[in-house]
Order: sequence, then structure tokens, then C-alpha cells
Amino acid sequence: MYYCAECGTELIEKELENEGYVPFCQYCQKYRFPQYNVAMSAIVYDELEEKILLIQQYGNPNHILVAGYVGRGETVEAAVVREVKEETNLDVASIQFNASQFYEKNNVLMLNFACRVKEAAALNCNHEIDQAAWFSPALARDIIYPDSLAQRFLETWLDKQGLVDKAED
Repeated sequence: MYYCAECGTELIEKELENEGYVPFCQYCQKYRFPQYNVAMSAIVYDELEEKILLIQQYGNPNHILVAGYVGRGETVEAAVVREVKEETNLDVASIQFNASQFYEKNNVLMLNFACRVKEAAALNCNHEIDQAAWFSPALARDIIYPDSLAQRFLETWLDKQGLVDKAED
């Protein structure tokens, strides 16, 4: 069930010309297109050493990717550069879109990018990260949080790059 963000009335599906069925508020008499948050995650890659950065944060032992919300008025690419710098002190040298997926649980459209960093030795994590380490592509694939968006994004990117098979290390 969805509710009107203006008045709280439960929305119904109503046909809108050239749009199909769209949530509609009978009280406000307005169509209410779905709204969601936008976040990014980044596969941080040191091309020189051929290593992938995985992090752990908030007391959670799972290895994940750097991620964060996209600010109002901010491009997703700018959010990637900002989040990587804020959380790891690394400067992004290049960035490329990888994949996206809607995450229903948090009402978030997650956009994933792969970014190469200029100087991996500059890694210096902020308070948001408990631990961070560089891993070979094969090891990163093996230890990333299973059945997560991070895992799906990493595997998609590794497969596109042809970097590893699961059995390699």
C-alpha cells in the first residue's frame, strides 16, 4: 500500500494517458508518482596493484563496498567522488557506471560505479569505517557479504572485466 505524501490518504491505481496506471490520491485529486531515495556504491579499484577495497563499518563484520546517499542537487558521479574521499581519503581518477538495482527494504535506488583511485597508499579511513583492506579480485569475490547488493554489483563488474574466476586467487 502506498499513501499520499501530502494528505496521507491511501492511493489507488488510476490510468493516466500515455503513462499507464499511476498511483492517484482521491482526496487531493492528483497523481502521485513513486518517490524513493537514491544512493551510490563504489567498487574502489587500485589498477596498479590490481586490488579491490572492501570495508567493514558500524560494528558489522561483513565486507562491503563504499556507499552513501546522493545529496539533493548532487550528481551520482559527484556523490561517488565525495563518498570515496570522505570515507577513505582516496582520490578518484576515473569512474564508470556498473549496474543498478532497486532495494525495496529501504526504498532506495542503488547505483553502482567502479572507480579507479590515484594513490591507494593514501588510504586513511574516517570514523564511519571500522576496517578497510585491499583484496585480490578473487579473494574480494569470496569474502564480500553474501547475498547482498554489494556482492551482486562486485560479481557483475568482475565478470564484465574478465578479472577472475571463482576458483582463482
